Amino acid sequence: MTENSNQPVAGFSASVNAMYDRAVALMDLSPGLVKKIRVCNATYTVRFGVRLRGAIHTFTGYRSVHSEHMEPVKGGIRYSLAVHQDEVEALAALMTYKCALVEVPYGGSKGGLCIDPREWEAHEMEQITRRFAYELIKRDMINPAQNVPAPDMGTGEREMAWIQDQYQRMNTTDINARACVTGKPLNAGGIAGRVEATGRGVQYGLREFFRHEEDKKAAGLSGDLDGKRVIVQGLGNVGFHAASFLSREDGAKITAIIERDGAIYSEDGLDVDAVHLHIRETGGVKDFPGATFEPEGAKLLEAECDILIPAALEGVIHAGNAPRVQAPLIIEAANGPLTSEADTILRKKGCIIIPDMYANAGGVTVSYFEWVKNLSHIRFGRMERRAEEARHQTLVDELERLSKNQQVAWTLSEDFKTRYLRGDGELELVRSGLDDTMRTAYGAMRAVWHARDDVPDLRTAAFIVSINRIAASYQAKGL
Repeated sequence: MTENSNQPVAGFSASVNAMYDRAVALMDLSPGLVKKIRVCNATYTVRFGVRLRGAIHTFTGYRSVHSEHMEPVKGGIRYSLAVHQDEVEALAALMTYKCALVEVPYGGSKGGLCIDPREWEAHEMEQITRRFAYELIKRDMINPAQNVPAPDMGTGEREMAWIQDQYQRMNTTDINARACVTGKPLNAGGIAGRVEATGRGVQYGLREFFRHEEDKKAAGLSGDLDGKRVIVQGLGNVGFHAASFLSREDGAKITAIIERDGAIYSEDGLDVDAVHLHIRETGGVKDFPGATFEPEGAKLLEAECDILIPAALEGVIHAGNAPRVQAPLIIEAANGPLTSEADTILRKKGCIIIPDMYANAGGVTVSYFEWVKNLSHIRFGRMERRAEEARHQTLVDELERLSKNQQVAWTLSEDFKTRYLRGDGELELVRSGLDDTMRTAYGAMRAVWHARDDVPDLRTAAFIVSINRIAASYQAKGL
């Protein structure tokens, strides 16, 4: 229950840097600028003690800042025994590139605490979180104008609310204190749609991919998402929402779900909501009725399907299993689920990969909306929603008045009037903004992918778009 003594697992940063290097080799940047963009600016390591259960327990935490070409820097805080410096720095780098790709005005950062949250009671987790936040806040590594965390693996609204409250206690006169962290509960300054934002972004990203015939053809796919066989690895926040939206709203068939204790599959499709409830009640997917259980869950990464969604940890698809992966289309809902070696193997096989820096950008996009909401101190839609409804009502009334003067009268259906007359609230505006962001970012990626013969895939294209934008920011600063 104390800090993890395992050595850091080497390779994640090297994998991200290898993908970065592959992209910059196709760009005309000075060696100095290439290095400046690649390197992580700083990593702060903190070791702190908390008295719990009659003894002092020491924990190790990290906050890494990759790039400050724009401020504040942005990135989640994860709680896991697997947290180590290499992982945090790699994730911070991905945040830099991700923010640049989807055009949110942040640099990249990431944080982590080496802990298994399941080993501690809620009140103990609050003590630990508040002390970790205190150590970061007093060094301005949590600050609305400098460094803004968000939830990640092992954290959620609860932890963000504790961190925000700790910041407010230490900065009692900061009017923008609520903006020190995003992913908060609604009653603590959060925003509608944030919890499901990353999963919703995965859905919007897939929808955009399937709008382009040329891209579908490259993956050997046709039609739309309806009926497509989907395998999801990890039914946490991201995987659950992505799978639920794709099955309920787009008609996709979730044929397999991979979790910690194994995997379940059914050719007829799984009820995602029922599986999620089963996991909450039992801790795993084993014994889920109506499905076949596979104790070696990783085997299902290699099963036949149309779309594979790795939505948990980094490095789950690697040189060892990539040659056996059959999915023609992979969308990286997690950060770094493919190693650089796996990426190369799969591209040579003709697999199309929608990269993590695009696919899971829904979270940071909606976090940006929340941050703006906190700084403006007003809920989205509050000023204009009823005015919008009144304008629409005026138009409907006039159309119905004119119809009465025609020899053949016509009326608008009640369903149309209900949908047309309803002004957009915060949730609708958030979804609209996220959809626009995902469409625009995909368009920027595919434009490079299809315009240049030397750009073989979407990941390289995404890096080129991001690096160009970051380089322009540094050059504007005089570097």
